Order: sequence, then C-alpha cells, then structure tokens
Amino acid sequence: MFPLLILAAGASSRMRGLDKLAIEIDGVPLLRARVLAAMAAGARVHVALRPGDPRAALLDGLDAVRLEIAASEAGMGATLREGVARLPRARRFALMPADLPDLDAAAIARVFDAAAREDGTLIWRGASASGRPGHPVVCDAALRPRFAALSASSGGRAALAPYARQTRLVRLPGLAATRDLDTPEDWAAWRSQKVAKGYDPSPSPIKD
Repeated sequence: MFPLLILAAGASSRMRGLDKLAIEIDGVPLLRARVLAAMAAGARVHVALRPGDPRAALLDGLDAVRLEIAASEAGMGATLREGVARLPRARRFALMPADLPDLDAAAIARVFDAAAREDGTLIWRGASASGRPGHPVVCDAALRPRFAALSASSGGRAALAPYARQTRLVRLPGLAATRDLDTPEDWAAWRSQKVAKGYDPSPSPIKD
C-alpha cells in the first residue's frame, strides 16, 4: 500500500495551552488514533513531527516512522516539502492531517481503493458527503516535484491546484474528510453533537 505522511508538526497555537493531538477520544490520544486508523487501512505510516516533540511518545509501540522536520517552524509548506521528500519511493503517496477525529480506517481505505485504479487520475481526495474536498489525499508520484518546490509559507493547495481536472473526489460519510478541531470551542461543539446522538467520546480535558 501507499506511504502516508501524517502531518503532526503544528503547534496547536489556537488551543490556549492544550495539545489537541494528545486529547483522548475513547481513551486514545487523537494522534495515536489516527495513526492506528491509517495502519488498519493498509498505509505505511510516516508522521511529521517537530524535533524533540513530546508527541513522539504518543506513537510508542506503533510501527510508524517518526520524521523530525527541522524546518517545520517555518510553515506548512516546509513540512510538506521535507516530509514528502523523505517518503519512500512508490507509484503513489498519501497525505493527511492528524486532527480529523471522524476519519476512520474504513474512510481512509475507500480513498486508497479508488487510488489503486489506473484511469489517468493523478490525485484522489477524500471529500465530505456534500462534495467539499478534504482528506486523505493520494497523489501520483508525478507530483513529487511539485511538493519539492513548495515555499515554507505555502500549503498543499499550491501543489495540487494545477491538477483539478485530474483529481477525483471520493465522498466519505458526513464531515469525516473535512472536520478538524483547532480550538477548545471546536472540540466542545463536536462532543456536543456526539452526545446528542447518544455517544460520548469523552475528549477530556475539553469541557462543554
């Protein structure tokens, strides 16, 4: 299966002192849960981290490659540029952020299955049920030079934008592909929605 770069080098700067990737859902830290989901979908997981990041401990015991990206403080573009460069060579490679709480193994596998086909597509991208582009993103190896040319301040869109006509959206349930949790308010709203449906993920220490 494809090598997958999980982006976990951000600083959680909008969480007011909390690390969103260490918050537990069903007793498992968010970062670890997303790595486990990707591995269950068949990915060869590589995790982009800041040098010396304590988040690395969340991966203990997992068969995931930890990539310390020294340039990560310069911006997302730097993390993508260096992270993709360090992925093993393969006909496809995949990307996804670590903060999508509803992106489970089945959803990731649906995008991977679509990318296994040879039909002239260069990008396969998870999307919300309504069709809004999200994650994971699987890219043909032909896009590696685009990522190698990213500036530190640019994001993945700069690499993907020229290939809109060669992109296939794979619709996933609800907002699994697009809902990230960047603030305490995001976490509280997400938990409230789950509780309203009869399920309490208990993402302590975030409170309503």
